[in-house]
Amino acid sequence: MMKEELIKNIEKALDEIRPYLIADGGNITLIDVVDDVVKVQLEGACSGCNVNQLTLKNGVEATIKKHVPQISRVEEIK
Repeated sequence: MMKEELIKNIEKALDEIRPYLIADGGNITLIDVVDDVVKVQLEGACSGCNVNQLTLKNGVEATIKKHVPQISRVEEIK
């Protein structure tokens, strides 16, 4: 899969998650994709939230993997 297509599919997955993050006063931005690792930045209320690692693994990573199975993990860039 070309990187452009990969990014498009990841953004589609993030669009599925964004309404929930926005409802809690936050958001998420795709920073980069390096090999099979997605790098994101949590914003607003999400950046300082003490459950953001849970959100990142159970929400963001699971949704991205559903759309793009070759992704191994999602990392937060601070």
